[in-house]
Amino acid sequence: FQMSHGGGGGSSTGSHLKDGAIDLVAGTLGGVANVYAGQPLDTVKVKVQTFPHLYTNWYRCLTDTFKLDGVRGLYAGTVPALAANVAENAVLFTAYGYCQKAVAKLTGRADLNSMSVGEKAFSGSLAAVFAAMVLCPTELVKCKLQAARETGQTITSSSVIRSIMKERGPRGFFMGLSPTLAREVPGYFCFFGAYETCRHLLTPIGKSKDEIGLAKTAFSGAVGGMALWTSIFPADVVKSRMQVTGQGSFAGLLSKIAKEEGIMALYKGLLPTLIRSCLASGSLFVTYEESKKLMGNLF
Repeated sequence: FQMSHGGGGGSSTGSHLKDGAIDLVAGTLGGVANVYAGQPLDTVKVKVQTFPHLYTNWYRCLTDTFKLDGVRGLYAGTVPALAANVAENAVLFTAYGYCQKAVAKLTGRADLNSMSVGEKAFSGSLAAVFAAMVLCPTELVKCKLQAARETGQTITSSSVIRSIMKERGPRGFFMGLSPTLAREVPGYFCFFGAYETCRHLLTPIGKSKDEIGLAKTAFSGAVGGMALWTSIFPADVVKSRMQVTGQGSFAGLLSKIAKEEGIMALYKGLLPTLIRSCLASGSLFVTYEESKKLMGNLF
């Protein structure tokens, strides 16, 4: 993609819209792959973060959930998780495409391929602001469904939505927005930064990053996912607790957990998250890059 330096004619606008549409579809497909690959371990992560007194380790949580609730229990919250991930990744990758173009223009890059890893990582941070706005409400519903048995509730997606609307109104759906932003903005800097660094290092001389193949793309995605979650996990623990309990502020809950339960409580559930992230982020990027390539050739 060569960036236009002219006055922005119709063909340039059409090209931007086409690129945006391709990013939207590819991000949507990537979001679906992300959920189905990682949902069981995401359920374990939320339970371990929210009920540390019930689950001393993630493996026990996984086996207990499977024994008591079966496969359905491990895929609890899949519908809102699909809504969350599809919405987040559709917005994230569409915004990422446009943010890259904006950053490239500001830094005087001739095209997106000549951007540095830092510039791509910064573009990911900007895109994360837009993604957080659609992610927060859907993730709120998902967390409540995943923690239903431990909180002694029998609930569905629609009953959770009605309850939030009745108790708090539309603003209630943005409970946990502060930790979501605190998680997403630095997290996606690390996510796209690590992904692009890996792709760069794995690209043979004389080839482009788009030619590294599925295995190297999956590996780069897995490294990106692990970088994301390692960097933002404490904010995610706070977010999960705020959304399940409906109480507390980000700063207050963060200091309370650190004081009463110790710093390591902020990393409770990190191991299953990293395992899940390898599977989910690898699947996400392979699906995104391959479907983007396919649509680019077709259209």
